[in-house]
Amino acid sequence: MFYTNTHSRKGHELAASPLISLLFYWKSLGRQIRIEGRVEAVTEAEADAYFATRARVSRLGAWASDQSRPLSERVELEARLRHFEELYPGEDIPRPPHWSGYRVLPERFEFWQNMPFRLHDRTVYTRMPDGGWDIGKLFP
Repeated sequence: MFYTNTHSRKGHELAASPLISLLFYWKSLGRQIRIEGRVEAVTEAEADAYFATRARVSRLGAWASDQSRPLSERVELEARLRHFEELYPGEDIPRPPHWSGYRVLPERFEFWQNMPFRLHDRTVYTRMPDGGWDIGKLFP
């Protein structure tokens, strides 16, 4: 699961198409994982519960930031943050209606390992209709 501003570029793209791809690359380890699948929205209760665990400034930042939109100067963000600090002086900060989460439903994993002479090792797991996984190899 991951959480974001649903009005952000990412939020708009996921609203248009639930297809997703995640990539994690560790140069120092010479490894990479690519995950492909679909997303579904988390429940309101899940979003509320996770939002409550975030640091106070992160919760205020969710209100203050128009994520992915142009920002003329940093002072604008800082002023917006001060506004929400005054609006919500304590720890009780409600979750903004435009802030929620997505659950990744993986359909394919690719594990890549760097090998000498670009003869990399690639292993793919693909979800089958019965819910099991087909495991295969790919040429580098």
